[in-house]
Amino acid sequence: MGSSSSYTEDDFSTSAFDPSTFSVQELVKLAAPDFSIPQPFVRINQQPPSLSVTTPLPPTIDMSRLLLEDDHQNLELHKLHSTCQDWGIFLLVNHGVSSSLLEKLKHEVEEFYRLPLEEKLKYKIGERGWEGYGRKMRADGKYDWVDTLNIITNPLHRRSPHVFPQLPPPLRSTMECYLSELQKLATKLIGFMGKALKIKEKEMMELFDDGLQAVKMAYYPPCPHPESVMGLIPHSDMTLLTIVRQLNGVDGLEIKKNGLWFPFNVNPDAFVVNVGDIFQIFSNGVYHSVEHKVTCNTERERITVTFNLSPNFEAEVGPSLSLINAENPPLFRRVGMEDYFKQFFTIKIYGKKYLDYMRIQPSENGD
Repeated sequence: MGSSSSYTEDDFSTSAFDPSTFSVQELVKLAAPDFSIPQPFVRINQQPPSLSVTTPLPPTIDMSRLLLEDDHQNLELHKLHSTCQDWGIFLLVNHGVSSSLLEKLKHEVEEFYRLPLEEKLKYKIGERGWEGYGRKMRADGKYDWVDTLNIITNPLHRRSPHVFPQLPPPLRSTMECYLSELQKLATKLIGFMGKALKIKEKEMMELFDDGLQAVKMAYYPPCPHPESVMGLIPHSDMTLLTIVRQLNGVDGLEIKKNGLWFPFNVNPDAFVVNVGDIFQIFSNGVYHSVEHKVTCNTERERITVTFNLSPNFEAEVGPSLSLINAENPPLFRRVGMEDYFKQFFTIKIYGKKYLDYMRIQPSENGD
């Protein structure tokens, strides 16, 4: 592999390319304006956004209305319920996280990506894990056009000693404050989703009490040929709930709805909230996780911070017992969270393949 000061064509040969020490950000910074996309990142025959159908406006949920104890709450709760059924994704406004904290987060994440490559590689992903800086090869043998930092943040004993504790102190401190705020926000939001589904609050809270939480910082560099790469492949989130903060106002998220791809443009003050596969399973198919991907911009980088929330490792992943009866049999299998997590990394994930794997087939019901 070439040094961080320059890349040559040899760095991308099959034998020389080393994804553990490679940075797309560095390549874009050092390359000529109209450089050729390295083969490990080239993807052809991508499905573009639909131009024949008007792009639907993304649904917006107002957290402040949910917190009111009157008819406004009932209306917003109904809107939240129908949005999780029909879309599986929404913009969350008036969320209560201070703009000063969000500005600080933006500054510190941008500072991290300004560090020399040698500094960022101190956090590089290990051979067998997924936590750390860099990228992993996808099922098609290709790589996403992004530099990520993946961090397990909860439970505390699962934090990798070489990642979160070693982050630059200002970033670590800001991230701790941000995580605290998002834990509170996610708890309220999941409580309302459970209420809308008429699931007992105790069952709802037990599901994610001291659950697995992870943060992904992502830097999607600009690309001269965005149609030839993917920032993030089509997939649904394996989580219970995902909350995304788009830091620098650059869009790129696309969602699949009714079999077509549409851009999902983000209000700068909003969070993007995704229903995860676990929530679709837990709701026994009432709510739907959304298939989505990230495209790249020709001129500007896109920077995001994603907060993933899942059940604790002692929990079971399966349909809520509050929703199962003779008229409403389970549509999904029940497995331990740890097995669910391990199995995810053994299946070659693309689209909603893992959710399909969890679905009970008619033969399993004895039909």
